[in-house]
Amino acid sequence: MQIVVVGEGMIELSRAEGGLWRLGHGGDTLNTAIHLARMDRSVRYVTALGDDPFSATLLQDWAAEGIDTSLTLRDPTRMPGLYAITTDEAGERSFSYWRGQSAARRTLSLPGSEAVMAEAEQADLLLFSLITLAILDEPSREHLFDLAQRVRARGGRVAFDGNYRPRLFAAQDEARALCRRAISTCDIGLPTLEDEAMLVGAVSAEEVRDHWLALGAGEVVVKLGADGCLVTGVGIVPPPERLSPRDTSGAGDAFNAGYLGARLDGLSPADAAVRGHRLAGWTVMRSGAIPARDDDLPR
Repeated sequence: MQIVVVGEGMIELSRAEGGLWRLGHGGDTLNTAIHLARMDRSVRYVTALGDDPFSATLLQDWAAEGIDTSLTLRDPTRMPGLYAITTDEAGERSFSYWRGQSAARRTLSLPGSEAVMAEAEQADLLLFSLITLAILDEPSREHLFDLAQRVRARGGRVAFDGNYRPRLFAAQDEARALCRRAISTCDIGLPTLEDEAMLVGAVSAEEVRDHWLALGAGEVVVKLGADGCLVTGVGIVPPPERLSPRDTSGAGDAFNAGYLGARLDGLSPADAAVRGHRLAGWTVMRSGAIPARDDDLPR
């Protein structure tokens, strides 16, 4: 099965032991794409980079992870976005971003984007997030909504993660409107209670589930962090074990990959949630949004 992921892959700066900054890569949908590729999935990443050395390194690194970058466009006038991660003693992370002029903002409005759309609509699963919509320019947003409709018309499925970052929007109403449109296009909705509380004032996972179902999502999994997730038709699915995280960066993205991969394998939503928890748990016990592979990596 072919998975197409749309978003922004950025340069990541994270603190290594000794206080030095380590250079890597990350981004919500990119993190999910890499985890899926590590499961030997066919994953194509739709974004835009520049013609600079950093962009070339990102492409090489993504390809080394098994991602098909043939749908990644190049904008010679721009460069990749950049973010830095800091973590507190409990492993909770905070981010600083430099992405206002990133190449990814014009992903689906650059020359060559029509050919990318034609290839992407063949996807068995299309994934994007509210962050994807936040960083895209207006023409690219419309092209993405059109792509989602075309994927579904051809029998593919669409997954949407409601990742909400207030600083990426000029106004909260803009974020709400985009989120509602995206929910109406998705077969699998992946909201987080914390984000929905900020965006629409939700106070419970059940409220989030009902809200997304009413807007047209076919299957909803509400992520609750350490408390597990609420799965439509199942109820709360707790994580297999309680952990003391080292770094919570990318936990939700890893959950998405575990869950979606399991659903593509034909597992039930409940079993898929357990697989998502295992991958998220592996991630939070290591540094960085995309930790290096090791022998304990869940399959």
